[in-house]
Amino acid sequence: MPLGLGRRKKAPPLVENEEAEPIRGSLGGVEVGSGGSVAALQPGLPPPPASLRPRLVFHTQLAHGSPTGRIEGFTNVKELYSKIAEAFKIPPVEVMFCTLNTHKVDMDKLLGGQIGLEDFIFAHTKGQRKEVEVFKSEEALGLTITDNGAGYAFIKRIKEGSVIDRIQVINVGDMIESINGQSLIGCRHYEVAKMLKDLPKGRTFTLKLTEPRKAFDMISQRAAGGKHNGSSQLGTGRGTLRLRAKGPATVEEQLSAFEERAIEKVDDLLESYMGIRDTELAATMVELGKDKRNPDEFAEALDERLGDFAFPDEFVFDVWGAIGDAKVGRY
Repeated sequence: MPLGLGRRKKAPPLVENEEAEPIRGSLGGVEVGSGGSVAALQPGLPPPPASLRPRLVFHTQLAHGSPTGRIEGFTNVKELYSKIAEAFKIPPVEVMFCTLNTHKVDMDKLLGGQIGLEDFIFAHTKGQRKEVEVFKSEEALGLTITDNGAGYAFIKRIKEGSVIDRIQVINVGDMIESINGQSLIGCRHYEVAKMLKDLPKGRTFTLKLTEPRKAFDMISQRAAGGKHNGSSQLGTGRGTLRLRAKGPATVEEQLSAFEERAIEKVDDLLESYMGIRDTELAATMVELGKDKRNPDEFAEALDERLGDFAFPDEFVFDVWGAIGDAKVGRY
């Protein structure tokens, strides 16, 4: 059967985000309340009623320096940012993104849709704004774009020797506010990447950027995470809180070796084909594909769940192959 016959487009959940019920007791960086139970951590069981779910309390700081705060009761990434803002008495729109277990702008530690139960959350807030004129001397600018799941797209990686790499004022972690005056607030990473790709070669364009506020020891740092080390993980600790776009958040066991490798390979393909990195999107694709019998079933599942991305058939086939390779241990 030809790949992609009869494929339909449907609106996707754009980031795997979701609910977390609030906790007391001790689980490393997380506290568990008296209502918590061991069953909440066991895989394959349906989630308990809301009244019996454990309260999850995470510890957090502002990345540039602050006292430690405690947050709980968030159901998705936007609510997480609101809880952080409430803890530190700042507007929610000031939160750009979060990293896990480091205050540095390390894109391999970026918080996506999963938080390890022992993870410490560092919130990066808006710092200096800047406007940069860029001459597009080559078709590829050398940027990899990601987003925070709450309306901000920012630079995750800068390719060494690229057009952008030669402009020292542009850094990993910078939020892209606008291109040629067109606001990008609320745009997804793939939309921003396409706009940058579609800019005509041989012309100058203007970027308005906002960099994350830096702590003293980060002032001279240009880009942590500018190069992919191939060993990032979605969460640490004895379990992982997975945030979703629909339904309650779930506490899950650590990813298997197959899932970690497959997600890494699919994320690499997203960067190669689309100029974005998104471990949660990659994880969703692996979840959709791991039990499918052939690439056509996989393509139909992608269209149903992630139709707005309009993935080309060649990309879908490569992703199917990457999942299959990881499944049989061809790393």
